[in-house]
Amino acid sequence: MIPKTFKEVIDLGDGREISIETGKLAKQAHGSVVVQSGKCMLLCTVVSNYKQSDVDFLPLTVDYREKFAAAGRYPGGFFKREARPSDGEVLTMRLVDRVLRPLFPKDYHAETQVMIQLMSHDDEVMPDAMAGLAASAAIQLSDFPFECAISEARVGRVNGEFIINPTREQLKESDIDMMIGASADSVMMVEGEMEEISEEEMTEAIKFAHEAIKVQCAAQIKLAEAFGKKEVREYEAEREDEDLAKKVHDLTYDKVYAVAKAGSAKHERSAAFDAIKEEVKATFSEEELEDFGDLVSKYFYKAEKAAVRDLTLNDGLRLDGRKTDEIRPIWCEIDYLPSVHGSSIFTRGETQALATVTLGTSREANKIDMPSYEGEETFYLHYNFPPFSTGEARPIRGTSRREVGHGNLAQRALKGMIPEDCPYTVRVVSEVLESNGSSSMATVCSGTMALMDAGVQLKKPVSGIAMGLISDADSGNYAVLSDILGDEDHLGDMDFKVTGTADGITACQMDIKVKGLSYEILVKALMQAKEGRLHILEKLTDTIAAPNAEVKSYAPKIVTKIIPGEYIGAVIGSGGKVIQELQKETNTTIVINEDPDTEEGIVEILGTGQDGIDAVIAKIEALMFKPEVGSIYEVKVIKMLDFGAVVEYVEAPGNEVLLHVSELAWERTENVSDVVNMGDVFDVKYFGLDPRTRKEKVSRKALLPKPEGYVERPPRNNDRRGGDRRGGNRDRKPRRD
Repeated sequence: MIPKTFKEVIDLGDGREISIETGKLAKQAHGSVVVQSGKCMLLCTVVSNYKQSDVDFLPLTVDYREKFAAAGRYPGGFFKREARPSDGEVLTMRLVDRVLRPLFPKDYHAETQVMIQLMSHDDEVMPDAMAGLAASAAIQLSDFPFECAISEARVGRVNGEFIINPTREQLKESDIDMMIGASADSVMMVEGEMEEISEEEMTEAIKFAHEAIKVQCAAQIKLAEAFGKKEVREYEAEREDEDLAKKVHDLTYDKVYAVAKAGSAKHERSAAFDAIKEEVKATFSEEELEDFGDLVSKYFYKAEKAAVRDLTLNDGLRLDGRKTDEIRPIWCEIDYLPSVHGSSIFTRGETQALATVTLGTSREANKIDMPSYEGEETFYLHYNFPPFSTGEARPIRGTSRREVGHGNLAQRALKGMIPEDCPYTVRVVSEVLESNGSSSMATVCSGTMALMDAGVQLKKPVSGIAMGLISDADSGNYAVLSDILGDEDHLGDMDFKVTGTADGITACQMDIKVKGLSYEILVKALMQAKEGRLHILEKLTDTIAAPNAEVKSYAPKIVTKIIPGEYIGAVIGSGGKVIQELQKETNTTIVINEDPDTEEGIVEILGTGQDGIDAVIAKIEALMFKPEVGSIYEVKVIKMLDFGAVVEYVEAPGNEVLLHVSELAWERTENVSDVVNMGDVFDVKYFGLDPRTRKEKVSRKALLPKPEGYVERPPRNNDRRGGDRRGGNRDRKPRRD
C-alpha cells in the first residue's frame, strides 16, 4: 500500500522550485523530509531521545553526507565505501548546526541527531543551500521543543542582480557567495566570500536572502499543519531556585563588576573570578553544595555575565580596560623561520598566529572529490588550534570541525587576492600559538604577511577583525565591540568576523544570538569593523609594504612552458625515461599537464637553481627542434664515420643528422678527416628529406663556392630491380603466380 504523502512547493523564480515532501521515507524517525530541486534530492531525518542526558549542554549532532551513488560514481580508495566526511561535508554540518543549536531550550539536554543525506545529485543545484531547510522542516514535523522554523539560502550577484541559490556556473560569474540562515523574524547566521564589496552592498544581500527565507519558513509551517503538528514533548526541566539565584547574585555581582572594571589580563582575571566563586561556595555547607552545587555554579555564571555586560553598557569599558572601538596592541614579524618559503608572526593582545607558506607545482594542488563537486585548489589554507594555545591539556583527535571551519574562512578571505597568473600551488598553514579572541582573523593577517614574504604577488593585502555586540532589549541600549576577547564572545550577543582590503569586504562569518537584530545595528557593526580593519591593515603594511619581488633563494622558482601536444610524449620519453633522467640531472621537478581545450602541453619546471631550470628549457626546445628546408644551421661534429660525419645542431643539443661524405666539399673526398675532425663547428644548409634515401639531408659544400671549371657528375641509377644502366628496363618474362 502506497503511504499518504504531504508536499509543499516553494517557487524560486526563473522556473526553479524546491519541494518539501514527507510521509514516504524513514517513517520511524521522529521527523523526516525529502527536499528536492531539479534532480537534487536530500533526505533529512531527526531523532531525539526522550530521556535527558546527564550533561549540562545539548548533545546535538548535525551530520551531512553526500552519497557517491547519488552522482552515479564510486567512492575513491581501496574499500569503495564512504568513510570519514570531507571538509566540504563538515562545512555544511557547521552551517546547519550554528542556526539550529540556539533554538533549542537551554535546559534541553537529550541526545539529538540531525542526519542529512544527498540521495540524488543535479549538476545545476548546489545541495548545501538546501540543507538548513531540510533540517528545520524535519524538526517541524517532530515533537521537539524547538523555538521556530528557520531556513538557509545562498545569495549570489551576477551583473548587479541578486540570485537565490545560484547554480555553480552562475556562482563563477558572481561577485558574492553568501549563505544566510534566518527565521521569519531574525537573521541568525551569515557566512561567505565577496569580491571587495561595500558594507551597504553586503547588507542589501542579506536583506534579499532573508525575504526568500521567510517564504521557505512559511512553507514548512504549512506542511507541518497539513501533516498534523505534534504536541511538543514534555521533558524534565532543570531545577530552578529563585531565592538561591538572588543570593548568589547579591554575593557576587559587585565583586565581579570590580574585577571586570580593573581591566586585567586573561589569566589574572580568570583567577580573580575563580576566587570569587570559591568565596561564594564557602558560604554553603558541604551538604548544601552536594544538593545544589550545580545551581550555585550556574547562577554565578549568570551574575558574572550580567556584571560584565553592565560594565560595557553603563561605563563603556571592557574586561581588559579598553573602550568599545579600541584594538589591542599589535606586533608583527616576517621571515621568522629560516628554511620555509615564507613566514610571519601576527600578535594582537593575547592572540598569536604563526603562518608559513609553501610553494609547489600543480601536482601539489588540493584535490576535491565529492559527489556534488570535483576539482582542485591551487591555493589552500590549513588552520591548527593546539590545546596549549589556551593553556589547556586535552586529547588531540585529529582535525576538529572548528579547525576546518576557521581555516576555510581564512582561505576564502585571501584567495581572491591571489593573482590569476600565479604559477605556483600555494599552501598556507596557520599555527595558533596563543588564543584569546579571534584566532581566525589573526590567521588572515599572518597569512597575508607570509604570502608577501614568500614573494606571492598579492593583488592587495587583507586584514580581518572580530566584532561583538552587547545589547539590552528592555532599554534599547547596545554597544558594538571591536576586536573581541574570548570571554566577550561567550558573554555577548553577536560574533561577527569580517575581512577585507582597503577597498572592500572579501569574507565574513556572523553568528547572532539575539532575536530581531536591526539592520541599523548591523550596518553600525560593519562600519566600525571597517575602521578596525583599516587600523590593523596599517600595522601589516608597516611590517611589509609590498610583496617581495622574488621568491627566496632557497625557495623553488617555477617556469611554465607551453608545448604542442605532439611533443608531450617526446618530453616524457618511453616509460618516463627522458623526464626522469632530466629531473635527476638538473635537480628540478617537472610536471606536464594537457590543456583539454587546446590539447597543448603545459610544462611546469620547479627548481631552486636557475641553471637547472634553463637546462630543462634547453632540452625541451631541443626535443621540439624542427629544422626548416633552405635554412642554415650551425653544427658540431660529434662522430666520425667512413661515409660521413654525424653532426649535432648547436642550437638544439641532442638533435643529430648525418653529413654525408659527398656533401663535405665540391672536390672528391677520400677520407672524411681530410675535411672535418671531431669537435669542428661550421654551418650547413638543410634540404629536408632526400627523395632517394628518405633521410634528412644537410650539406656543407652547398655553402662553399664551386671550384672553377667544376663539372657536375651525372647521377647514378640505383634501380634495385636491375634496370638497364643505358636506360630502360630489359624485357622480362611474365611472372607466374
